[in-house]
Amino acid sequence: MARKPNHREHHLVSRIGWLRAAILGANDGIISTGSLIVGVAAAASSSSQVLVSGSAALIAGAMSMAAGEYVSVSSQADTEKADIERERRELKEQPEMEHRELARIYEKRGLDSDLARQVADQLMDKDALEAHAQDELGISEVATARPVRAALASAASFTAGAAAPLVAVIVAPLAYMVPAVSAACLVYLAALGVVGARVGGASPLRAAARIAFWGALALAVTAGIGSLLGTAV
Repeated sequence: MARKPNHREHHLVSRIGWLRAAILGANDGIISTGSLIVGVAAAASSSSQVLVSGSAALIAGAMSMAAGEYVSVSSQADTEKADIERERRELKEQPEMEHRELARIYEKRGLDSDLARQVADQLMDKDALEAHAQDELGISEVATARPVRAALASAASFTAGAAAPLVAVIVAPLAYMVPAVSAACLVYLAALGVVGARVGGASPLRAAARIAFWGALALAVTAGIGSLLGTAV
């Protein structure tokens, strides 16, 4: 009798942590840097001033994204550790109560009381803390907070996103810089939405339209402000 091949499943939820940070970083890099460049260019500055402003925005934004993501995810990680330590103490001090609590969780999921107790018995015999972390606290290896990974992903993706409008600054003359940078940003935003949707298993068209709309709004607002300030000055 031939052996059946191993059934391997690849769930998209394992990508949530780094995907969220990468999409957020790239989106912020394109919109914030592109909007700043459009605003400065609309104020009739020189090409060199626009390039310096955009480069400064890239560096500052990447560092800000990395620091902000690290602090945010570190706070999440600290909370998870505190909950796990509290659960560890409760398992040591009140094992029977923790067993009943776990069994009730399985009963609410549809198991009868006897089977729920048996499942709780077996899982707690194997690894009581892991069982309670996953089923009571909702903390699993897939969703565990990783501050360094999130910070690096945010900084790298922000840099990649911010580089897109900077390329348009280098290529386009000052007279056409606003439409050139705006077009480049919208194209990259739409592409980012499609890539993120495909990686995450969502609808590419909806994601591209959503991200392009907010990008266009930000670009229009900053271009208008830059134009008004340039005229006033």
